[in-house]
Amino acid sequence: MDTQAQKKFNILLIGDTCVDVYQYGTIDRLSPEAPVPVFVPKFKEEREGMAGNVYTNLVTLGCTVNLLCGHASTKTRLIDQRSRQQIVRIDEDVKSTPIRFETAIPPYDAVVISDYAKGVVDYELIDDVIEQSQQGTRFPVFIDTKLTDLGRMQGAWVKINEPEYAKIRSECTGLIVTRGARGAEVIHHNIKEFAPPVEVVDVTGAGDTFLAALTYQYLVTKNIRTAVAFANRAAAVTVQHLGVYAPTLQEIQ
Repeated sequence: MDTQAQKKFNILLIGDTCVDVYQYGTIDRLSPEAPVPVFVPKFKEEREGMAGNVYTNLVTLGCTVNLLCGHASTKTRLIDQRSRQQIVRIDEDVKSTPIRFETAIPPYDAVVISDYAKGVVDYELIDDVIEQSQQGTRFPVFIDTKLTDLGRMQGAWVKINEPEYAKIRSECTGLIVTRGARGAEVIHHNIKEFAPPVEVVDVTGAGDTFLAALTYQYLVTKNIRTAVAFANRAAAVTVQHLGVYAPTLQEIQ
C-alpha cells in the first residue's frame, strides 16, 4: 500500500463560493392543493460549497490555502430523510465582480481557480494569473471553469466535465476532461485514467474534490498522469457520501 507522507503546500485559491444547505425531512402525503409531495423539515446541515469546498478539500490534504472570493450564493437541497434522495434544489445566486490584482501575486506553490460563473472569474483574471505564473517565481495554475474559449488558457491545467467539453469553442494543451464513472482524460497527452468502481451515493462536489486532489498530487509528483489517477480515487471516495465531502489522504490511498 502507498504510505505517502502528507506534504505541506501553500496555495492561492480564487473562485465563487456558496453555502450548501441540506434540509432533511419526511414526506408522508400529497398536498390537497396540488399533486405535489408535502415536505416536513426535521433537521438542517450547512457546508461550504463551490470554491469553499475546494478550500476544504485542499486543507484536508494538509495545504495552507488563501481564498479570494466574492459574495456567497446559497444552494438549498431538500432531502428525504428515509431514502436519502434529493427532492429539489433551490438556488439563490449572488453575482460578484471579477477579482483584479493591483500588484504581483506573492510566491505560492500553485494557484487554483474555481469558476462557477458567479462573477469572480473572467478571462482577464485568468490571463493575468497565467502570465504571472510564467514570470519570476514560476508556479503551476489549475483551473475549473465554465468559460468556453480554453485556447486562451495555454500554460494552465484546465479541468472541465464532459457536458462542459461539448460546449467549448477552443482547447488548450493542458485540457483535462472528467467523465464520471469512466474516469478522466488528458486530451492532448494520450492519458486516460479510469475511475475505481464504487457505489455512487451523491456526485455533489466530486469535481471540487478532483480539482483539489489533482493540484495536491501534481505538486507532490510533478506528473500529470499520477495526479489524475490520484484525483480519480479522491472523487471516488467523495461520491460514496451524501453531499460535499473532503477525503483524507489515508482514505484516498
